[in-house]
Amino acid sequence: MVYEIFEKVKREKPLIHHITNWVTIYDCANITRAFGALPVMAHAREESADMAKIASALVLNIGTLTPSLIDSMIVAGKSANEKSIPVVLDVVGVGATSLRDKKAFELLENIRVDIVKGNASEIARIAGEDVITKGVEAVPFEADLIGIAKEVAGEWEATVVITGREDIITKGSKVYICKNGHEMMGSIVGTGCMAASVIGVFSAVERDYAKAAVSALVCFGIAGERAAECSRGPGSFKTQFYDEVYNLNKEKIERLCKIEER
Repeated sequence: MVYEIFEKVKREKPLIHHITNWVTIYDCANITRAFGALPVMAHAREESADMAKIASALVLNIGTLTPSLIDSMIVAGKSANEKSIPVVLDVVGVGATSLRDKKAFELLENIRVDIVKGNASEIARIAGEDVITKGVEAVPFEADLIGIAKEVAGEWEATVVITGREDIITKGSKVYICKNGHEMMGSIVGTGCMAASVIGVFSAVERDYAKAAVSALVCFGIAGERAAECSRGPGSFKTQFYDEVYNLNKEKIERLCKIEER
C-alpha cells in the first residue's frame, strides 16, 4: 500500500495549494517538492479560490493565523469542496488561545474538511476536552487518544490524524498506528507543519484518506529515522532529512515500514 501511493505521487506530480504557517512555509514547500509534488503558496483572498480550482489538494495550517487569513482559507476551502479535492486542516495551537479555538471551529463549520491533523492536545481540544496546548506544542495528559480520534472523526465525518511518538490515523472504524519516526524530528521547527503538507501530497493521489495519511507518515518517519543515523545535531539532521526523503525507494519503504492496524 505505502509504496504504491508513494510511487503514484512521483508519477502524477500533484499540485498542492497551501495556505499555511509563515514560520514554516519554506519547509512546507521544500518537503512537498522533495516528495515529487508541486507546491504553491497562495494566501490572498482574491486568488485563493482560483488557485484551489487548479490544485489536487488544499492544505490549511493555522499556525500564524489572522482573521483575514481564515477568510482566505474559507474561500479556498469552498472552492476545493466544489472541485472535490481533499482539504487538510492542521489545527496548530488549538487549545492555546480562544481565538485559535474559535477559528478552527469556524473552518470546520464552513467547509468540508477531509483530514483533521494535530497533536494530542490539539485534537483533544477539538473533541471538547479541557486541555491547554503549550503554544504550538502538545501538553502530556492522560486520555484515550484512539477514542478521541474516533470521536472527532465521527463528529466531523473526517479522517483524523494525531501525531506524536506514535501517530494515530482513523476514519472512525479502522485505526492505523504508525510507529515510524525519530525523536530528532522534534528538535527542529516545522516537522509538524511539513507532515501536514506530506499528508496533502499523498491524499491528492489516494481517495482513501486514512491510507493516504498513514502512507505519508510512514515515508516521512522513515526519512527521519535514516537522517538521524548520520546527523550530528539539528542542523545536519535537517539537511540529511530532505536528502532521505528524496532518496526513498521501494526497498527502504518495505523494509522499514512500521504500521499496526486495530
